[in-house]
Amino acid sequence: MSFLLLENLVKEFVGRGGEGKVRAVDKANISIEQGEFVTLLGPSGCGKTTTLRLIAGFEFPTEGRIILDGETINDLPPNQRDMAMVFQSYAIFPHLNVFENIAYGLKIRRLSGDTIKEKVRRVLELTELTGLENRAPNALSGGQQQRVALARALVMEPKVLLMDEPLSNLDAKLREVMRTEIRRIQQTLGITSVYVTHDQIEAMTLSDRIVVMNQGRIEQIGPPPEIYRHPRTTFVADFIGRANFVAATVRSLNGGSVTVEALGQVLTVPKPDRTLQAGQAVKMVIRPEAIEVVEQGGQYRGVVRWASYLGSVIEYDIEVAGQSLSIVNSDPRHIVIHPAGHEVGLRLLEECAYILPD
Repeated sequence: MSFLLLENLVKEFVGRGGEGKVRAVDKANISIEQGEFVTLLGPSGCGKTTTLRLIAGFEFPTEGRIILDGETINDLPPNQRDMAMVFQSYAIFPHLNVFENIAYGLKIRRLSGDTIKEKVRRVLELTELTGLENRAPNALSGGQQQRVALARALVMEPKVLLMDEPLSNLDAKLREVMRTEIRRIQQTLGITSVYVTHDQIEAMTLSDRIVVMNQGRIEQIGPPPEIYRHPRTTFVADFIGRANFVAATVRSLNGGSVTVEALGQVLTVPKPDRTLQAGQAVKMVIRPEAIEVVEQGGQYRGVVRWASYLGSVIEYDIEVAGQSLSIVNSDPRHIVIHPAGHEVGLRLLEECAYILPD
């Protein structure tokens, strides 16, 4: 049985003006294994934070069950759920130093002084805060404050660690560093973790599995490569990274592949795990990095409408048969930037395309 299970979870709020109800979480089913890192990902208002608050006990479900280690915990208050939460705002006590902040929950539990010192020492070492024990919160950098918030949660040795967009207040470079640190600490401890973010890179970097949410519903659950390479819906394909959507028609089915006609050419692409029929109208999803720009050859000829040199990559918008395609060229051997108005050839990496229902 799963370690943490959300079973047909529903959360409704009273609508604006007291009329009707708004369903923030709609029949969510998520099964999380012990030691797994799962990220709830989606745009603002998709229900991911509400789902996290339901797990934490800050909200109670309208329908469904939350099961932790075999026990239904729907009605338990937050302090009885054996979970710890790291908030977006850090929520560090400004009048306490680093040691006192981290030790606060242990003192509430009335542990002995020696036990508290040992537990805090271990977590200070784990979060690389050793030597900052006596420092006040206002004397810490943003990254150090985030480590204190994380250490305060971890020192309680919870069954589940919950994190609500904990890196959103940090600058881009520090976010990258802290992503690595959070994943290192989580894997070192083997702690079951549920993380909320709207940042796709965070989700892809940190997660064992990603739960993509949209308007309260779960669109897809899977490991990052599966979510990116094999999106189940147009929303997932469009939200995770960038994607070109090309109208196509199924011509034939050949075992593990599908022959389709797209933009006036016939292509052979992998067959998705859904029923298709010859003559069916579908969408072909092709990522910008799965299209090569070539001077000669290729399946298509197109005209460059826009080009941008970004150092590690060159980005293009190229018009093909009346449709604009986004293309990212990351091959360092391609140092020529094709200017706007230039005609080029395009080669699609057919094995990287994916078919969705129209």
